[in-house]
Amino acid sequence: MIACLRLFSALCLAALLAACASSPSSSLGELPRTPNASIEQLLEQAASSKTPEQAAMLRLSAADLAYHQKDSGRAAQILAQVPLNTLKPAQQVYASTLAAELAMTRNQPKAALTALSHPSLERLGELPVDLQVRTQTVRARALEADGQTLAAARERIFIAPLLSGDAARNNHEAIWALIAALPTDQLQPTGNDDLSGWLSLARAVKSSGTLEQQQAAIDTWRAQNPKHPAAQQLPLALVKLKELASQPLSKIALLLPQDGPLASVGKALREGFMAAHYQAQQAGQKPPAIEFYDSSRIGSLDDFYRKAQASGVQLVIGPLEKPLVKQLSARPQLPITTLALNYSESAQNPAQLFQFGLAAEDEAREVARRARADGLHRAAVMVPKGEWGDRVLKAFRQNWETNGGTVVGIERVDQPVALAQQIAELFQLRQSEGRAKSLQSTVGGQVAAQPSRRQDIEFIFLAATPQQAQQIKPTLNFQYAGDVPVYATSHVFSATGDQNQYNDMNGIRFCETPWLLDANDPLRRQVTAQWPQAGGALGRLYAMGVDAYRLAPRLGQLKALPDSRIDGLSGSLSMDAAQRVERQLPWAQFVSGQVQRLPDTPR
Repeated sequence: MIACLRLFSALCLAALLAACASSPSSSLGELPRTPNASIEQLLEQAASSKTPEQAAMLRLSAADLAYHQKDSGRAAQILAQVPLNTLKPAQQVYASTLAAELAMTRNQPKAALTALSHPSLERLGELPVDLQVRTQTVRARALEADGQTLAAARERIFIAPLLSGDAARNNHEAIWALIAALPTDQLQPTGNDDLSGWLSLARAVKSSGTLEQQQAAIDTWRAQNPKHPAAQQLPLALVKLKELASQPLSKIALLLPQDGPLASVGKALREGFMAAHYQAQQAGQKPPAIEFYDSSRIGSLDDFYRKAQASGVQLVIGPLEKPLVKQLSARPQLPITTLALNYSESAQNPAQLFQFGLAAEDEAREVARRARADGLHRAAVMVPKGEWGDRVLKAFRQNWETNGGTVVGIERVDQPVALAQQIAELFQLRQSEGRAKSLQSTVGGQVAAQPSRRQDIEFIFLAATPQQAQQIKPTLNFQYAGDVPVYATSHVFSATGDQNQYNDMNGIRFCETPWLLDANDPLRRQVTAQWPQAGGALGRLYAMGVDAYRLAPRLGQLKALPDSRIDGLSGSLSMDAAQRVERQLPWAQFVSGQVQRLPDTPR
């Protein structure tokens, strides 16, 4: 009886191993396959295996099965029991691929790429196609998550001929999403291969301004590259562009307040908007007709939309008032596509609602981006007390820490008289003074000691008014922290040309709208000649009005082409997944009482 059981167990083990393995070649070794057994059965067989190779194969199968059952923690525990260096090359590739997939479940792209750098991967081309696809797919995902967009696209282009059906279609769309996300200066074709074709297609689309120009560019590209995969199967985003081009925008409703506390803001937005409209007319374009509505006198949004629909309006720009934007965001759908000029707090919005504004949160994220690009990692933060400061701090901190930065100190600014104490506490100067006094007490005499500040603060993120910044920067100098870089939002810049004020903020770097940093822009010169106030802080609203006009016919483009941008006068404009327009801004610095533009950094 015992002999029969042993024979049965041996036959089961042989069957499991046969089900778990295939043989690419004798030198590469066998590959695990999905077995007809549970994880527990595989681990039991591994524990009783007669050879380490059989045990490793069974554990690889068990780890892979756990991964496909979405039990990543258990998969990682099992895989850790497999000695990688004792495996044959095919098994090493398999284990490295699984390790990379598990790293990606933990959002660790660098760890995934490290796993895929094992020497055995040099022989990937000798292995079965399904493993090649699996390995290169996870490599593409890791490269994308690591910010290596072009390399990720190259990886997906390489495996495209190996795919079919839904996998091929999904990979095709992923290639375009990656290529479309590249900045224009990286869209440089270098030959006649598929990658160069993709790059030239994206360059043609991005360098064309209007929908009609983009459609013509796509048609020309397809005629020149008839055998390219994108010519034979146009990416869905570009198909949508073609649909948009067939629906020109002919009438816009401009919904802004003409009375009440926001009347001056509405007036600046309206004047900027119409300046862009007249510029388009002067350039020989056929701009849409504009109808004006007073949002401060609206009794019912439903009545407004009924009137607008009856008048043939295709797009509403506005409202500005946050309560009205909140009402719109709460609706399941809107009768007319709407570009609100403010942001709701809701995460769920109707598909017809787009949102655009001068959000301080955008500038906080811009500070985080610039500081990262400048190689900085540890930040201290100074923001005003109150709800506005809390929002700015939250936006900065979320972006900064998500991307690997550290916030080492926070001070909320309120009363000017407390500034010196707050900055001393931020830089731990009082502790330094205390150590000096303790040393004097110990040695029994006077000790020459200059207070020393903490050294782990690499820069300060500052969100403050010009008046606050005028006090903060000199106080930093006085408190032995004058050499710490200060990165600020545009709120420190009054745009008054006051050299004394600028001198007090010497060295502060700040982001600002192109409108206020480029006095030679032709449209800005026209507008400020008619409305001089547009050259000061109100200019940001004029710039927003101009950009609202320029966004109107291109909302569909930004939605259809993820990560594409419009170079506006309020910033470089893009759209996130929630259809909120985001701004990235150029930079300047106060230098000897003047505003000096800083070089742009790669995005």
